[in-house]
Amino acid sequence: MKILIASYAFAPSVGGIETASELFAIEWLRQKHEIIVVTNTPSKLEDNFPYMVVRNPSLQNLAKLISWSDIIFQNNISLNLLWPNILIGRPVVVTVQTWIGSIYGPRNIYEKIKRQIHRLCTCVAISQAVADHLPVSSTILPNPYPEDIFHLEPDVDRSGDFIFVGRLVTDKGLGILLKALSLLGKVDIRPKLTIVGDGPERKVLEGQCESLNLHEQVKFLGVKRGRELSKLLNAHRVLVVPSLWAEPFGIVALEGIACGCAIVGSREGGLAEAIGPCGILFTNGNSEALADCLGRILAEPETIQQLTANRETHLNRFKAPIIARQYLDLFERLV
Repeated sequence: MKILIASYAFAPSVGGIETASELFAIEWLRQKHEIIVVTNTPSKLEDNFPYMVVRNPSLQNLAKLISWSDIIFQNNISLNLLWPNILIGRPVVVTVQTWIGSIYGPRNIYEKIKRQIHRLCTCVAISQAVADHLPVSSTILPNPYPEDIFHLEPDVDRSGDFIFVGRLVTDKGLGILLKALSLLGKVDIRPKLTIVGDGPERKVLEGQCESLNLHEQVKFLGVKRGRELSKLLNAHRVLVVPSLWAEPFGIVALEGIACGCAIVGSREGGLAEAIGPCGILFTNGNSEALADCLGRILAEPETIQQLTANRETHLNRFKAPIIARQYLDLFERLV
């Protein structure tokens, strides 16, 4: 089968869409399918993938790629990578990675167009929460995580308390986590927190640490990836995912679980589905509820053991070969 993966975000950019697109490309290639990836993401480096990657194609080239394919797999909808197919007519599977517009308010005209186009495609949702938000029925297939990178590491001292991994932007909720640590300090509980990531809010968050007198508890490490990040997760007991917004899913939670962390995460959206039985949830944006969860998990270390005991069973659902095969079953019904 000739599969054209249209992924507007792709390596060297880093994120959930990029990770999923790479994992699927490799798995489908292993199963002897022909793969071409087309993307809007530029790269200053020479591509070294075992399949062709076409970046920012001309209209003519894009039309040729679509004509070459048996099926188009679009990992989150991108109109500029899809519209030539109106004339060519290849079957399209669109994986919906996030909300189409705000889940809380009115939609603009561009979002309305996207919702209409989804009615013309076969839709896959990465979580039940996303599926419930779509205007059409969909198949639910979660994103996979890279199990070759994120797994239990031998001989790592798991002495760290809490770790946060993510972009330092308001929506990711690190400010709420710092407030929760401050609340714990008022009852003489002072756990350590490692912050992995960078972003436009870093200086503000560092200032918040100083104003809350958390500078001796909190360490900013910047961006870490791959095996280095895996070892850091292995060295901590709890990964905190305190997002303010409703996350559509949460690959970072899967990576933490795979590395042996228990998870404390916010409740709304699809994040709870990624966490499953391997963590505890709190109401988005509620620092008092988060402080209560963190204090409880510190006071009852057996809770961590109970949560992490479910890791293998839970993670089986999110392994790349299994999900890639489910996609192929869907493709074969359409071609």
